[in-house]
Amino acid sequence: MRFEEVVGQKEVKDVLLAQVRAGRLPHALLLAGDTGSGTLALALALASYVMCSEPSENDSCGQCAECVKTDKLIHPDIHFSFPVIKRSSGVTTSDTYLKEWLTQLGSDKYFDLTDWLKVIGTENKQAIIPDDEADNIIRKLSLSSYEGGWKVMIIWLPEKMNGSAANTMLKTLEEPTPRTLFILCSEHPEQLLSTIISRTQRIDVPPLSTDDLSEALMERRGLDRDTAVAVARVASGSWLKALRQLCDADDSKAMLQSFIQLMRLAYMRDLAQLMHWSDSMAALSREQQKAYLNYMQQMLRENFIYNFGRSELNYMTPQETDFAYKFARFINERNIKQFTEEFAHAQRDVVGNVNSKTIFFNLALKAIILLRA
Repeated sequence: MRFEEVVGQKEVKDVLLAQVRAGRLPHALLLAGDTGSGTLALALALASYVMCSEPSENDSCGQCAECVKTDKLIHPDIHFSFPVIKRSSGVTTSDTYLKEWLTQLGSDKYFDLTDWLKVIGTENKQAIIPDDEADNIIRKLSLSSYEGGWKVMIIWLPEKMNGSAANTMLKTLEEPTPRTLFILCSEHPEQLLSTIISRTQRIDVPPLSTDDLSEALMERRGLDRDTAVAVARVASGSWLKALRQLCDADDSKAMLQSFIQLMRLAYMRDLAQLMHWSDSMAALSREQQKAYLNYMQQMLRENFIYNFGRSELNYMTPQETDFAYKFARFINERNIKQFTEEFAHAQRDVVGNVNSKTIFFNLALKAIILLRA
């Protein structure tokens, strides 16, 4: 992947390119950004640039033997580490799922953990970077470069490293072999060990601007300007969210309908139907539950803002706006803070593997109280 293929992020690209050109590229970079901001795409573009035998000032050439191998995801000195589902027996590393990983990268460089778990068919389990993987990384980087140049290790979602794996990684980050580059692509850097953060150079990857998103939608998806701008606004800085509006309308509709159902049933205090709602949410995978809760928190914020009558501050689809027209008045200064806290608490419980039916029924009961606040 080349820098020109990365959506937006001109400032981040300029920083990375300047470091390479000046010979000041650190041995470990932490690219920290939200889902869809392009951290993994930037990591791949940087890896391609440092491997390229004939780079220009602003990008890899895309034609030399090194670029061809990088583009085909077969360069022997570019390695990947990512969350996996630890198998009950035997050693489990990223190599266990490497074929699926390369297939995903070959299809699209913008995806999230939910997408990845669908690819490996384990949507109902929690993915981690296990102890075995840390040893695997050390083994790979202890070998000499096949091409005699850089060795690059791209670690996607390093916050998924368990405690033992993270501690094992520290020594490698402290004493890397020459011409070794670690690129950590993190969505939640606050979950990383502080000792790991201190051994990397952090570069924050901001949400994409509406202009960058709309331009990319017009160029890459053929949308007219008005449609592209509308999609870009709702995407809230995420290329992945923008694409999902185009490709996953059914998923977005299901999330909205679930939110509407919860709020209507809570307002009516229909405990029997709220129990059914809780059961339907509990039947989703953990990653799907987190995605739904993220969406619902976003809807709470959007409905609260809707009350101020400033449409330019709202980022909702026409369907979401139609619901907000009648519902927004129930999300106000008296309950917005506690509403968002309850949904965030539910999300933490999902991550902590608390019983799903309990999580969502308790959330439904809280909604009954808060809607009357």
